[in-house]
Amino acid sequence: MKIKLKENERIDDLEFNDLKIIQNKTGFCFGIDSVLISDFAKNINKNAKVIDLGTGTGIIATLLCGKTKLSKIVGVEIQEEVCNMAIRSIKLNNLEDRFEILNENIINLKNIYDKNTFDVVVTNPPYKKIDTGIKNENNKKLISRHEIEATLEDFLEISTYLLKDKGKFYMVHRPERLVDILFSMRNNKIEPKRLRFVYSYKDKEPKLVLIEGIKNANKFLKIEKNLYIYEEKNKYSEEILKIYNKK
Repeated sequence: MKIKLKENERIDDLEFNDLKIIQNKTGFCFGIDSVLISDFAKNINKNAKVIDLGTGTGIIATLLCGKTKLSKIVGVEIQEEVCNMAIRSIKLNNLEDRFEILNENIINLKNIYDKNTFDVVVTNPPYKKIDTGIKNENNKKLISRHEIEATLEDFLEISTYLLKDKGKFYMVHRPERLVDILFSMRNNKIEPKRLRFVYSYKDKEPKLVLIEGIKNANKFLKIEKNLYIYEEKNKYSEEILKIYNKK
């Protein structure tokens, strides 16, 4: 399909099921965190109805369409320009019947959906609190990285509203926010069930944490073995190569 690109846009090949995505090189481009959470959540049940909170250009939702048999995924994104790229990526990948974009702030979703609407929530939310970290001058990057439009608590509160009973919640975040995350999950009746730390190298501190929770589930947390991105400098680990479909 012929897709018209705007200034500074490019089409990236995801090297999985011939999927591609449109990105603007001056904006916030997806990273390995989005790839890893889409793999972590790949056991989504067949015909599940899924919502991706803060979808950006739709990378997680696009990969989940390729990795799972979900029936429908809604990507919610507040930035209109980013939504436009995601919509064109959906057309590029012929996913119009499975993937749709909603240009909205996640805190307004109670005005759009009834309670208990979705089987799965997946999210790669902004990692930094509004008063922490270096604020990038690019507004698109700022919104993607800092809790300007919605906080961690907002993401958890709307997730429990949207999820059906025993529905699943998947999040990728920073380890330094783990106490806040687990506290907020339990406070919003999403019980943490599975957790995995992601390291760049074995001798470094973890850089990401992958979390699965279940709404109104019993208390039991499984901590999975660590995931290492690199075996040595600039050499991906065997597991990362498998996730990237290069093995």
